[in-house]
Amino acid sequence: MDNSRRNLLVATSVVGGAGAVAAAVPFVASLTPSDRAKAAGAPVEADISQLAPGEMMTVEWRGKPVWILRRTPEMIASLQKTDEKVSDPESEKPMQPPYAQNQHRSIKEEYLVTVGICTHLGCSPSEKFKMGAESGMSADWPGGFLCPCHGSLFDLAGRVYASMPAPDNLEVPPHMYLSDTTILVGEDEA
Repeated sequence: MDNSRRNLLVATSVVGGAGAVAAAVPFVASLTPSDRAKAAGAPVEADISQLAPGEMMTVEWRGKPVWILRRTPEMIASLQKTDEKVSDPESEKPMQPPYAQNQHRSIKEEYLVTVGICTHLGCSPSEKFKMGAESGMSADWPGGFLCPCHGSLFDLAGRVYASMPAPDNLEVPPHMYLSDTTILVGEDEA
């Protein structure tokens, strides 16, 4: 093979290789998540400094509503009454972080952090915090959540009552306290 032909072959190969790399870079870059997708899955900070006892706020994390309920001492006391009525009183199923495997299903018993989506068919339960018939429930109602779609009942720790359509407690997302007034939802120390 003569030198001019060899040089032409090498030059053509180099240009073809450079073209292939130039074409592959945008394709590979398109496989990484967009900034919008990264933001949708990113942890969310919630300022709970203005949350009064008995009030609930909602933040959005990964497109889901996350409820943060500041429970009153009466609400906390009601959890002992519902222990025998719920299907998983100590939250032993592995669907929640270890710090939620207790009667209060929380790091701090005063605050409940849970995803506001029913584990049955994905409906959003409504709050029925008032005790008794004042909530539109039975006279012995201790307070909690009602999923209006199929009637699943949850107590004030998001634990599902036994024999309900919902198979599991409300999900507790990963979270941690950055300070006494700020919760980071979507990330924990584990």
